Amino acid sequence: MKINITRIFYATDAEDGSTNPRDKMTEEKTSHSTLEEGIEGSDIEGGETKIGQDVSVDIILKIPALTWYYWCEKMTATTFGETFADFWSQTLNLGYSATSATMFSVFALCLAGQLYVKNYVPILFWAVMATSSIAGTLFSDFIDRTLEWGYPVGMSVLLSILVAILIVWKLTGLHMNVAGAMNRKQECFYWATILISNTLGTALGDFLADSLEWGFGITAGTIGAILVVCAILAVFTKVNKVLLFWIAFILTRPFGATFGDLLTKPQAKGGLDLGTGKASLVIFAFFLLAFGFELYLLRKVQKVKEATNVTTEEANEKISDVVSNEEESRD
Repeated sequence: MKINITRIFYATDAEDGSTNPRDKMTEEKTSHSTLEEGIEGSDIEGGETKIGQDVSVDIILKIPALTWYYWCEKMTATTFGETFADFWSQTLNLGYSATSATMFSVFALCLAGQLYVKNYVPILFWAVMATSSIAGTLFSDFIDRTLEWGYPVGMSVLLSILVAILIVWKLTGLHMNVAGAMNRKQECFYWATILISNTLGTALGDFLADSLEWGFGITAGTIGAILVVCAILAVFTKVNKVLLFWIAFILTRPFGATFGDLLTKPQAKGGLDLGTGKASLVIFAFFLLAFGFELYLLRKVQKVKEATNVTTEEANEKISDVVSNEEESRD
């Protein structure tokens, strides 16, 4: 998406570069409040431009704001991915191989749509998030159970891949602050990180709950406590917000995995035995509540923009009128 930084500049008509206010003035706007942060590491150093400099930057504004309801959507979407994946592979007994291939195909289609669009489309963004969680859960179970790697090996391999992606992303010099705008390369790193972290979440959750015998309740509670600590540090301290975001973002997946297992597994295994079908419906309902609230706020903001929008032509006409009145008063 080609986004120009908000600025006002005049056409110059004199050799010394002086401006004539009667000439056409162009105003270019951006609707993203954190654009300056997002441009760090892009073609514009420090996110600054000079007056009169016509700059066009390949900036992508397709990530939702990091609000409290964003985290509600994130946690319910990833938890739904765990229970819904188990519904297909275990409850319907379709196995891990075929379901993994199918859901990775669905994820790829959703991701292609997300990469194609030029702005933030809520339903598409969260479709990619949910399908990455479903596909990740199935693939994690596939390598741990069908291929018999086991939870420790599967978790270690996936964790190594995730760390490698984050290191390469950092070494490119591209910023990792998803609260701002991103270019195409950053977007690809972003979704690669999400896919691997969602796959890792299932393996890590199973490793803690089963291999270490923590159980689903203790595992979910421990990870939940870490998430609360991250939130407190983000609000009340100066700890690096980008670091806290990625810690919380990655840990929401094993939290969702173990919490989903807590809801669905039999009581003999430490679960509440709600079943994967019912649990998926309940979790999806909670996701829809948070998603609906986001859509309501987006629509409200859009109405405000429409009510206060002033076109460039109208602005130019008003400026011309002001200049003409000033000249007439001088005459």
